[in-house]
Amino acid sequence: MKLSKLFGLHSVQAALDYSPKKIQQAWVDNGRHDKRLAKAVEDLLDLGIEPEKVDRKRLDRLADNNNHQGIVIEVDLPGELSESDLKTAVENLTETAFFLVLDNVQDPHNLGACLRTADATGVHGVIITKDNATGITPTVCKVASGAAETVPVYQVTNLARTLRWLKDQGLWIMGAAGETTQTVYKTDFTVPMALVVGTEGKGLRRLTKEQCDLLVAIPMLGKVESLNLSVATGVFLYEAVRQRLLTRP
Repeated sequence: MKLSKLFGLHSVQAALDYSPKKIQQAWVDNGRHDKRLAKAVEDLLDLGIEPEKVDRKRLDRLADNNNHQGIVIEVDLPGELSESDLKTAVENLTETAFFLVLDNVQDPHNLGACLRTADATGVHGVIITKDNATGITPTVCKVASGAAETVPVYQVTNLARTLRWLKDQGLWIMGAAGETTQTVYKTDFTVPMALVVGTEGKGLRRLTKEQCDLLVAIPMLGKVESLNLSVATGVFLYEAVRQRLLTRP
């Protein structure tokens, strides 16, 4: 069991909505009384969990001095799935494959935001690297707002090998890269595919880029050279959704 603490009304409500059985215990501010907090307490009581009423200083310590809005819960965090799980998922797919691959992404805020967008766009799973990258953490879960529970996250040790295997299964490997002239709006995203996005600031690693069938860029018409990783990922994923919706009967 991978126990960790979540805090803040939004994160607690997401846990109540998407993974109530994973909540182990809770603490609330004994000096705070408002409707949102009362609703969260009521939902916890319905689960058979009676929050412990404590003072604000205790909550501050439990939340590592982050903004907890009067509530902290302890949950069993979702875990990463294995390469074997990924192979099973791909082999059992009945829809056109749609995966997101994050190459050594280290910022938990970016991973959380990508999971949220992956959920919204119907991605079948997010593939992350085991080394030099963030896994599922309390921060990831907080930013993902429930998507860490709904989107499978597959952790692999050798990304280049995994991408080769995906190609053998008939997936196109689309790499996000600013240096190419091929734009997202002139690329067919209706095919079985895995979109690969590189780490913040550095982009795709050389070995990862070599496994890509196609490199694709977002047109940049202003002065800045690139977008935030999670924002760029959203542009790519929603263009894929737009194209796929147009081709539906």
